[in-house]
Amino acid sequence: MNEAFQEKPYPTAVRQENAFLVGISDQNEGMAAAREYLEELRELASTLGVPVCGETIAQVRQIHPKYYVGSGKLEEIREQAAAAGADILIFDCELGPSQQRNLEKASSMRVFDRQEVILDIFAERARTKEAVLQVELARNRYYLPRLTGAWSHLSRQHGGVVGARGAGEKQIEYDRRMVKKRISALENDLADVRAHRATQRKERLRGQLVNCAIIGYTNAGKSTLLNALTDAGVMAEDKLFATLDPTTRKLTLPDKAELLLTDTVGFVRKLPHTLVEAFKSTLEEAMLADFLLLVLDAASPHVCSHWETTLSVLNELGAAEKPMLVVFNKCDLQTDPVALARIRSLAPDGIFISSLERTGFDQLFQALSLRARRNTMVVEIAIPPMRQDLMALAHAKGKIYESEWSGDGTFLAAVEIPLSLEHKFAEYIRTRQAV
Repeated sequence: MNEAFQEKPYPTAVRQENAFLVGISDQNEGMAAAREYLEELRELASTLGVPVCGETIAQVRQIHPKYYVGSGKLEEIREQAAAAGADILIFDCELGPSQQRNLEKASSMRVFDRQEVILDIFAERARTKEAVLQVELARNRYYLPRLTGAWSHLSRQHGGVVGARGAGEKQIEYDRRMVKKRISALENDLADVRAHRATQRKERLRGQLVNCAIIGYTNAGKSTLLNALTDAGVMAEDKLFATLDPTTRKLTLPDKAELLLTDTVGFVRKLPHTLVEAFKSTLEEAMLADFLLLVLDAASPHVCSHWETTLSVLNELGAAEKPMLVVFNKCDLQTDPVALARIRSLAPDGIFISSLERTGFDQLFQALSLRARRNTMVVEIAIPPMRQDLMALAHAKGKIYESEWSGDGTFLAAVEIPLSLEHKFAEYIRTRQAV
């Protein structure tokens, strides 16, 4: 692989270039949905740092095999984009490799689709080794069929007499082999990382603490909630996909019940399938958790569609039947009683909180405690005076319902303890019962 290929393995949107957005309204999605998706595409572009100079919505009754949109609509888009001073076009759909090349040739502009924008964001935000590998794998899979004309050091293939070979064909075939080789190496590296993660997960499960995965739409406030509950120090910004890497922290509740909370990557509509597959190990936390903490943005006008998207992704991951606790975050920013009533209808048992203001946490703690205590038991213990360490452990990690001291200094108590600590008290347990 030559130097140019190594230095810049795939093209990315230039931050100083102005983007013109093209929304898609088809038979499945009406105009209202197209506007909603377009608004989200605008946020994605903003997250990537690409200025947006204009936008339009194209009604597509039938996907055009060459341009995705009709040739007449394409000319209209080209004129609007040129008038707005655009340098690039971003389509809010998944373009095929040939459609992308045809659009670039016809519009004389660089063309990106929604997948490519999300991949760019993920590439910027990845921090851990696993996330970096996952993003690189997804991007290589995405760009493999798009190699022709993607780099300045490659000549574009031209049509002509049947059997004619365009300049640069051998280089393209060489690069394809190199990309395939890199994909294979990335898959092997990810297998090793996933094996390590599985070992870590076994260690967590061995501790018998209840595992809870925090899931939800991107920018719903999942990382802010984790920080508020556990002081995790996870980066939390008002941007889409601010956090990609899963972070697990232990939470000790006011009644001393304990559980593990894991922050996961946010969901998004039209999530590229390459990313769903590439981030399978990250999203495994949602599949393997004892229960899910679904966080929804109560202040978002699109909270209902965010709810539907989240359930759809969970269904795709095989985690839709998991026990779920629904939390409506940012309730301090939602004051419309009609909107609140509509939101409440999504999950009548949902809890309204504000992670920033730390309101609604008492009710949240109670709900989490009920689930955390699934792995606890109530025991009657008689601890001799020489085992002050166990007395301290019972006070620190258990919930003491009643206690007294016998004449010889033996500590008698009815205490709720985690199952993981049963072996420490086993010698001094008189009776036991599950919670």
